Amino acid sequence: MRRLCASLVLLAVSACVLAQPYPAKPVRVIVPFPPGGGNDFIARFIAQRLSASVGQQFIVENRGGAGGMIGTEAGVKAMPDGYTLTLISNSYTVNPSLYKLRFDLVTDMTPVIQISSGPYIVVVHPSLPAANLRELVALAKSDPGRVFFASSGQGSVGHLATELLALMAGFKLNHVPYKGTGPALTDTIAGQTNALLGSTASTLPHVRTGRLRALAVTSSTRLASEPEVPSAAEAGVPGYETVLWHGLIGPKGMPAAIVERLNAEVSRLLQLKETGEQLQNDGVSPAGGTPEQFLATIRREIEVWRRVVNDAGVKAE
Repeated sequence: MRRLCASLVLLAVSACVLAQPYPAKPVRVIVPFPPGGGNDFIARFIAQRLSASVGQQFIVENRGGAGGMIGTEAGVKAMPDGYTLTLISNSYTVNPSLYKLRFDLVTDMTPVIQISSGPYIVVVHPSLPAANLRELVALAKSDPGRVFFASSGQGSVGHLATELLALMAGFKLNHVPYKGTGPALTDTIAGQTNALLGSTASTLPHVRTGRLRALAVTSSTRLASEPEVPSAAEAGVPGYETVLWHGLIGPKGMPAAIVERLNAEVSRLLQLKETGEQLQNDGVSPAGGTPEQFLATIRREIEVWRRVVNDAGVKAE
């Protein structure tokens, strides 16, 4: 009986939504992290352009807490009428390996589109005697108490990406978790820790001013904006690749017509020259693609991080 009622509600929502042009009122975009980070930047970047494009406001709402799960749960449990979307990143695919969740990451949501993708940058404090990634790995192996990697938190994507690097390169990771990217970056710049896998948006400004040294990017290819920085595979860790991405999802049961409209509109915006240039200035690239392709990425990364968590013995705080 409960399933029948739920189905009737979804049918009623779909009929009501499709009876009027979409969007007929402002759309809420939940960011499950505090303002100021990469998730918030991407959400506001795309919300501003969607608002201008479709003639209705896309309003960003920050709902942080519990590694992003509070805001994400609110988003996926909202009415599936297309007026609540959630901006997710790789952390969405990490959490099921570390926490007991009250929703299914694959079946309780509707994928809309992947917006961006970009690498982390392996950076070190200039005082560390490592001019490239090979030298960093060699130093970590020969002097296990010398290299300390900061991250934005225990079980964060940055932490797990570093664990994967250590596993594949064969060194023991000295991990120093912080409560956020800002404090981790600040202490690495100050020399309290001396290594970090940071997002391009947060670390590139400090690389360009000489406060950090870039050793490698974690994508399979070099950054167009920093062509002198090799990929990790080129720099001595064959097969290593970690891509930081962002995308939009909605609640389970969103009408297909609305998903198609949103996907087409975001795809069009991502193909604009000025959009690509602005994203690339921050070290990421426009992604795009179909909802099915985005879902495949989510499924794949859930399994990747599950293996890393198990192999490295990572526990939640």
